[in-house]
Amino acid sequence: MLIRWTAIVKTASGPEVLSGRRSFDWGDELRIREELPPGEIVSVKAGIPLAVLGGERIFMNGYQTWTSCPEMSVRGSIRGITGVPRAELLSTGLDMSGDYRFTSYPDRPGVTHGVSWCTFRRLKEYRLLASLDEKPGYTLFRYDVQTGLLTIERDCSGISCGGEYPLFDLIALRGGEDEVYDRWFSAMGVVPRPAPRLFGYSSWYNRFTDINGTTLRVDLNGCRGLLSPGDVFQVDDGWEPAVGDWLEPDPRRFPSGMRRLADDIHDAGFRAGLWLAPFAAKRGSALAEKHPEFLLTSGGEPVPMGPNWGGFYALDMDVPGVRSYLEEVFDRVIGDWGFDLLKLDFLFAAAPFGTQTETRGARMERAMDLIRELARDVPILGCGVPVMPAFGKVEYCRISGDVSLNWDGDPRDRHRERVSTRLALLNTIFRRELNGRAYLSDPDVIFLREDNLRLTDEQKLLLGRVDALLGGVMLISDDPGTYSDEQRRLYAELRHLTGAQNVRFDPDKFEFSFTLDGEDYTLPVPVDWF
Repeated sequence: MLIRWTAIVKTASGPEVLSGRRSFDWGDELRIREELPPGEIVSVKAGIPLAVLGGERIFMNGYQTWTSCPEMSVRGSIRGITGVPRAELLSTGLDMSGDYRFTSYPDRPGVTHGVSWCTFRRLKEYRLLASLDEKPGYTLFRYDVQTGLLTIERDCSGISCGGEYPLFDLIALRGGEDEVYDRWFSAMGVVPRPAPRLFGYSSWYNRFTDINGTTLRVDLNGCRGLLSPGDVFQVDDGWEPAVGDWLEPDPRRFPSGMRRLADDIHDAGFRAGLWLAPFAAKRGSALAEKHPEFLLTSGGEPVPMGPNWGGFYALDMDVPGVRSYLEEVFDRVIGDWGFDLLKLDFLFAAAPFGTQTETRGARMERAMDLIRELARDVPILGCGVPVMPAFGKVEYCRISGDVSLNWDGDPRDRHRERVSTRLALLNTIFRRELNGRAYLSDPDVIFLREDNLRLTDEQKLLLGRVDALLGGVMLISDDPGTYSDEQRRLYAELRHLTGAQNVRFDPDKFEFSFTLDGEDYTLPVPVDWF
C-alpha cells in the first residue's frame, strides 16, 4: 500500500506545504516524523487507496464512549446533529459531547468517519487501521467508497511547531478478530488495570436525581440477599447540592451525611460507589459563582458544555485552584467518606479543545492521568470519555451511551450521544474487543422490573444477556426489594451467564456462541429489532 501525506504550516513568510509518500504493508507500524518549520500547523492529512471487498463491512469508532458507532455496510453514512440552529448549539453546547466542531458530517451514502481506529471486515477477516498514539492529536479516519480513498487526518490544527513532529503513528493489521486486536494492544503497550468483574446496583435509572438517605436505604435493604458480598452499591447523580459542588452532600436529602451512608453500605457487605463529574460545574452552582476563574473559557467567556442540569461549564484543570479543589474532593470522598469505587462521568469536558502547545488528545490523556492520580488505588468507572485516552487508565469504562426506559429513547434527540437502549446494545456488540484489553467494559445497566419501564420482557432479557456475554460490569437499576421469585431467578441466571467461556459473536449471523457448564450454546440476536 502507499500512503501520501501533506502538512501545511503557517509561517511568518506565508503557508509552507510539505508532502511525502511511504510504502507499507499489512502488519507494519507506520510512524511518520517530519521536520516542520517554525510556525503554526494548519493541517496534517494523508490518503491511502483502499478498495473494499465484496460483502465487506466497515466499523468506525465513535469519538467518545456515548457516541453511537455500529458496524455499517459500505454504503452506510453517519448523520450529525440536524435541525438545530447554530446559535442554539453555541449557547447550549449541545454539540460539545461529540466531534461535531472538529469533524465534518457530509451525511452522504458511502462516506463514514471515526476516531482512533477503524476496521474493514469480510466474514472472519479484519483489516484494522489504528492509531498508536493520540497525544500529537486524535487520528481521524474517513472512508469514501466512491473514490476508494481512506483519508487520515491528525487533529492538531493550531499547534505551534518548529522541529520534528509526529505526523502519524499508525498500525495496519490483517487477520482474525482476536489476532488484529491483540497485536494492536500489544503494539500500544496497553494492558488493563487488574480488576474483578463488577456486579451491583446503581440508583440512576429508577430514581434518577430523586434520591435521599431514606430511598437509598430502601434499595440497600432490597439488595441484601440478592447481591453478593463485595458487590458495589453505587450512589449516582442527585446526592450533591449542584453539579460541581462535591465537598458536602445536599443537607436536605442526606442530613446524616455521606460517611454514614457509606458505612451502612459497608455494613450490608457491599462496596460503596459514588458518582461524580469532576470536570463539570453547573451554571449557578456555588463553585461556578464563587470561582468563575475555575471555568474553561474561550474569548474570555465560559464555554457551555451541554444542556444537562440546565447548562454546565467545564473546569480548567490548568488553573492552580482547580487542581487543589479536585484534590480536596477526592480526599473527602475517599478518605473522609470511605467510598470504594468512583464513577467519573462527563469526562470529555476536560478537553473540548487544545491550545497552541497541546492538542485536544494530549489534554484528554493528561486529564485521565490526573484523575488516576487523585483516585489513587480506588477503582474508577469512566464514562463520557474519549475512548482511546482511557485505555489502561481506568478499571472499568462505559462503551455506550445511556440505556433508555424504552427501546430507542426520545426521537427528538438528534445527536449520536443520545440515550437509547437500541444504540447502547449496538455499541456493546461492536466495541466488544475492548473488554479485557483496554479495561473491563461497562455496557450500562440491566432491568428486571415491570414498573417505570417500557421495555418488553424480550428486550430486557436481550439487554441482560448481551451485558453478561460481552461486558465486565453488570449493574441492576431497580428497587430489588420488589423483585418476584421469577425476577430473582432470572437475575441469578444472568449472573451465571457471565461465567460463559469461548464467547464469540458472529456479526454476519448476528448470533452468539459460547460454552457454559461444559455445554455449547448459540444465542441469536433479533437483527430486525435494530
